[in-house]
Amino acid sequence: MTRISQICRYTRYLKYGLFLFALFVDIASSKAQAPQVPSYQIEVSPMVSVASDLVLLSVNVTDKQGNFVPGLKEENFSVYDEERLQSLTVFQREDTPVSVGLIVDHSASMESKLPNVVAAISAFGRSGNPEDEMFVVDFNDTVKVEPLGGKDFTSVPSELEASEPLSASGRTALYDALAQGLTHLQLSHWQRRALIVVSDGGDNASLYKRSEILKLARESKVTIYSIILLHEHDKDEDAKALIQLSRETGGVAFLPQSQGSVMDFSLLIAKDLREQYTLGFVPEGKGMGSSFRKVQVHVAAPELGKLNVRTRSGYFAESRGAVPPGSNGLRDER
Repeated sequence: MTRISQICRYTRYLKYGLFLFALFVDIASSKAQAPQVPSYQIEVSPMVSVASDLVLLSVNVTDKQGNFVPGLKEENFSVYDEERLQSLTVFQREDTPVSVGLIVDHSASMESKLPNVVAAISAFGRSGNPEDEMFVVDFNDTVKVEPLGGKDFTSVPSELEASEPLSASGRTALYDALAQGLTHLQLSHWQRRALIVVSDGGDNASLYKRSEILKLARESKVTIYSIILLHEHDKDEDAKALIQLSRETGGVAFLPQSQGSVMDFSLLIAKDLREQYTLGFVPEGKGMGSSFRKVQVHVAAPELGKLNVRTRSGYFAESRGAVPPGSNGLRDER
């Protein structure tokens, strides 16, 4: 090989090496400059490092006639965590989207009621925020999350209606269905989350126990509403279980006197979800641990008379690191 050939080959290798080096530098520079996607959409303040997670509370405020009280401001609210006054980092009144699971009893005793229940589900789906996301869990002896065209959730009411079968048989695995609903909500995009349970009787087929479901509900920060379709002389203790679950999580339990009123109560629940204040705080104080912590919300507006305040009874503290105290706290980017 001549010396000229060697020089040409060396020159080609050198150019190739320089090209690879320049490409590596360009890629490294692009990665360094690429924006980092945060866990939440932050609109007000940057993220800060804290010892516990942001606690969000959905709060309903009504007058003595039971009507929603609009127009309240942040200074009207006081939030206490284990009797310690907290500083609010989130305050919203807007109608923000919510993720909702409909837990529908398909046991044998529900056969005559199902057409009205399906109509109620349809009415609920058409009365919410267009950005709401929903799913259905049907249960008897077994529990099934109904398919929604390969999606975990839907915002299309007709897809919700199409997912509901009109057959009923078997026993009642109510607690297992609640556990499945709480688990499925972990896939949701919105941090405002609720379950609506429609059932006519007690649990007689679940692996979960009542105490276990109460603990899961408290940990989940999900609001639970119940429409309990008891028979005229039914005094099943599980009506009390659903009432307790609803009360503990800031929801409401309804006991309709007729099948026709199921739709009325589903619309009341949709209205209740629309008429809420969202409060958030980063817990202050020592001894957080992982135990259940009681929360109280007070509203001071003397000119409006006596007001009723409803929210969840408390929460379990979690160690999570960074949270956005100035964020709206409503969109959970996964």
